[in-house]
Amino acid sequence: MDTNLKREIIVDNVENPFHRGIKDKENFIKANTHNESCIDNIDLYVKIKDNKIIDAYFEGEACAITTSATSIMLKKIIGLTKEEARSLMKEYYQMIEEEAYNSDKLGELNVYSDISKQPSRKKCATLPFQTLEKTLKISEIEIDD
Repeated sequence: MDTNLKREIIVDNVENPFHRGIKDKENFIKANTHNESCIDNIDLYVKIKDNKIIDAYFEGEACAITTSATSIMLKKIIGLTKEEARSLMKEYYQMIEEEAYNSDKLGELNVYSDISKQPSRKKCATLPFQTLEKTLKISEIEIDD
């Protein structure tokens, strides 16, 4: 993916984040993750029904990398089963760690394929997935609607 296209996707997802802010928190699983070394502090709300992520939102304050990564992640996970979301998460972490991964599966998330060149930004890029991981663990404890 070309550098200018990566920049354009990130800026678009910062200026127009997908599903930022939630009005009705009922029946959503909430998890929070924050980065001790910066302002990143996001709440992720995920609604799961019949093992499928049917809706998701986020709130909080975060840098451009975390905000855009959360926005793009939400676009990708809505409609996935929990297992498919975990598989996406695995591919994403493999990309971040410069391991072999399926770039077709990640779509716009490929904008972070070079994030390893900025080690201090890896935490920003993975924060939304860490929060998703928390919501999926909580969902295993709670009974789905």
